[in-house]
Amino acid sequence: MLQTILLLTPIYITLFWALALTGNKKKENIPQRLLSKFMLLPAVGFITLYLYFEPFPTVLPFFDCALQYSLCLIFPIYYIYFRLLTVDVKFSFKSHGRYLLIPILLGTTYLIGVLFTSWTDYTEWLTNENAFPDSSYIQFLNIMRMIIKIHFILQFMVTAIGNQLLIHKYGVKVEQFYSDMEEENYNNAKALNFSIVIIFLVSAIVFVLNNKLSLPKETLLYTVLSISSVMLFLIGYLGNKQKPINPTFEKTTNDDELNQLEVIPVDSRKKIVNKMLIQFEEEKIFLNNQLNIMDIVQAVGTNRTYISSIINQQFNQNFCSFVNSYRIVELERILLENPDYTNEILADCCGFGSLNSLKRALFAKTGMTLPEWKKQVLSVR
Repeated sequence: MLQTILLLTPIYITLFWALALTGNKKKENIPQRLLSKFMLLPAVGFITLYLYFEPFPTVLPFFDCALQYSLCLIFPIYYIYFRLLTVDVKFSFKSHGRYLLIPILLGTTYLIGVLFTSWTDYTEWLTNENAFPDSSYIQFLNIMRMIIKIHFILQFMVTAIGNQLLIHKYGVKVEQFYSDMEEENYNNAKALNFSIVIIFLVSAIVFVLNNKLSLPKETLLYTVLSISSVMLFLIGYLGNKQKPINPTFEKTTNDDELNQLEVIPVDSRKKIVNKMLIQFEEEKIFLNNQLNIMDIVQAVGTNRTYISSIINQQFNQNFCSFVNSYRIVELERILLENPDYTNEILADCCGFGSLNSLKRALFAKTGMTLPEWKKQVLSVR
């Protein structure tokens, strides 16, 4: 009974999120909708596992090929999901087809092998991989399964590393665009990548322990099912909360920015800098906690490339740190005038979107925690 419940739990979880993440068509969330389709891949895997262990030998063969396709596609689809979160605007086969080509080719090759194999031999082989050692068709299927397993491992490593690089790339870009990073979105994205890593590593560790220690199969199976269920629920939950975190950027390279800056006459560059400083020092535009670089562009009357380049080269900062340097100066002024203000009020008065944003910016700028910094500032009054 316990085994049946544990086998069914990840199936229910994945199918639930596959439906729940489709979302409201009136409110399009492209990454979320792709994640809903991703959930069908582990669902196929766990359904196949259920049919194998319960067992249902007459139904199992109809899911085996779908299982091989899902093993090939699960990590590429998850990587595409992260691309939609961070750097790509929408899914297209033209842009993302290259990630799916080899997985689909492997799954299709396995399917062709099944079609050429005797149905009787194939169904028996599914429950006994050592059956029919002299059959060339069965040996072909064995080889294809091994290739698919190797591909699965390689795709995991590529996806885990690739997702982390995308998160880092997002973090770098967003600091050139927004005056504050959306911490919850950023942390959710890291947790989404961490969850899929945990599922793979637990499965791999259990497989190694099974071979080395000969632990009871029930114990190992229950461990994988329990942890996978928790992690898949977490992926669905975080994915449901997660918004696309890729800001809209003008597509320019660093060289483009440098060349653009070089063609600005010195007098024009000085005028842009002066207008920008007026916005910060007199208008205090940094008090807007939703400030992004396009707000500066509109206020100064130039383009994003010029503003970004000037901040990077003239002030040796990215946009986020440049804005927060003004907020920290304002923070010190307000603290000295109103030492009884709570931290939340201080954050709000200085343009920080939250207390966490203030703490993160202050530590990046000074290397001190908020209590340490306040103590230092108030001690020299």
